[in-house]
Amino acid sequence: MSELTLLVLRFGFLILLWFFVLGVVYALRSDLFGQGRKVEPKQAAAQAPRTAPAAAPPPAASAPRAARSGTATVHNAKRIVITAGPKTGTEFALGTGPITIGRAADSTLVLRDDYTSTHHARLLLWNDDWMLQDLDSTNGTFLDGKRVGSPTQVRLGAPVKVGQTTFELRG
Repeated sequence: MSELTLLVLRFGFLILLWFFVLGVVYALRSDLFGQGRKVEPKQAAAQAPRTAPAAAPPPAASAPRAARSGTATVHNAKRIVITAGPKTGTEFALGTGPITIGRAADSTLVLRDDYTSTHHARLLLWNDDWMLQDLDSTNGTFLDGKRVGSPTQVRLGAPVKVGQTTFELRG
């Protein structure tokens, strides 16, 4: 091989190596600090119904909706209580809009730990029931010890684990 070909191959390899390093730095930065995406409140409300399940579970015929099997409904779930993790004992009032959970500053419930993704999970009100949705987090979202794969109904007092933090919905 000529010296010119060898020199071109060395520079090509060096450029390829720098692209790899910059790609890793970009991936780490976006995971640690978020991608800077901002969602307007009107857009968030429009996106929530699309991500929820197609049909809510059928109500029991003989029992009123708020009284059946400890289901967290809009009438009896009033707060989130953190039971384990760095913010143990902290309480947050529930509204009627979606609650985002993650490390990002634009999250409703900001959890700063290494096992929580930037946009980790979402709690949203769907037909008077609180639903938990995992937002493709790295370490998963757990409800009652089971990993959440699709939007799942949350019962009052059921432990929800996000990263190192565990919380419950309470009345």
